[in-house]
Amino acid sequence: MTRPTRALIDLEALRANYRLARRIHGGRAVAVIKANAYGHGALACARALAEDADAFAVAFLDEARELREGGVRNPILLLEGVFSGAELELASELGLWLVVHHDEQIRMVEQARLLPRSLTAWLKIESGMHRAGFDSADAARAYRRLDATGKVRAITLMTHFARAEELRSSMTTEQIERFDMETRGLPGERSLCNSAGLLNWPQARRDWARPGIMLYGIAPDDSVLTGLQPVMTFRSCICAVRTVQPGDAIGYGATFVADKPMRIGLVCAGYADGYPQTAPSGTPVAVDGQRTSLVGRVSMDLLMVDITDLPSARIGSEVELWGRHVHVSEVAKASGRIGYELVCNVKRAPFEYVDVPASRVSCMRVESATA
Repeated sequence: MTRPTRALIDLEALRANYRLARRIHGGRAVAVIKANAYGHGALACARALAEDADAFAVAFLDEARELREGGVRNPILLLEGVFSGAELELASELGLWLVVHHDEQIRMVEQARLLPRSLTAWLKIESGMHRAGFDSADAARAYRRLDATGKVRAITLMTHFARAEELRSSMTTEQIERFDMETRGLPGERSLCNSAGLLNWPQARRDWARPGIMLYGIAPDDSVLTGLQPVMTFRSCICAVRTVQPGDAIGYGATFVADKPMRIGLVCAGYADGYPQTAPSGTPVAVDGQRTSLVGRVSMDLLMVDITDLPSARIGSEVELWGRHVHVSEVAKASGRIGYELVCNVKRAPFEYVDVPASRVSCMRVESATA
């Protein structure tokens, strides 16, 4: 493929972020690789983390089956649980761990033909997010019913935070207290912390953490967090250069009008590749490692950057849309998006994986995403 747009995935940075998460937490950590590892490639990321990860988590069974078929043998937790008895039996065959968050899922366990004590279950308790899980006051009843099936070897108690990225909110403290109160006396390990909980709420750290977005070098509040290494570099090249004069309008809708003579670089990337269409003029980009900015409206296949003050920029110059010079959180903030969404939406561009220190990324040959 000759078009230069690429998504470069740094697997050593991924491993470093996982080790940091586990070190901060002080206990075991489930590496969350749902949604194709937040757009980074689930199988490649799982293989890279296999020696380090205590367990993985995905959203549903098909995501887990892809990993098992790809040779991943670590424990895998299904965050949404299963949707039918047939899925439950297949999950058991694959050795998957299950989140159980409503009575129908307990009924599936009761009716399934499974070996005694063959399942590992994570019982989800609703502590204030009001999305999925048993009401906290119902935790003991749900626990006893699940345990009474005789098919569960261990039950981990878990909850999920709604506002853990907000340090001044009292909601997370209230969720922790509610969870602890309603599960007091119930045996089993605990898991409270997502990425935001792990980073911001040390009092929520228990047996298991569930780091997700931070594994990919992105802070849950879309700040630029020191210590996390960006895993994805989304890049392309300048494919044409144009000089415009004061008063010249650039791009669809004439949303940007030059107020001085300018050199404009045309870049082979657009919203069909996953770059946000809402990114305005002024959104940061880097050309040959030097920061500059977007000008004009992002189109389907192309966007334009200001290279007026970059005299060495030319056709073929490398453009980093986000990565180590321009953090994806900066682009997300400018675009009115979140970093999660941007990395999940990269498409059409080939993915290339490197497994070397960051200082050598630019000179290494990369392997294909299917390797």
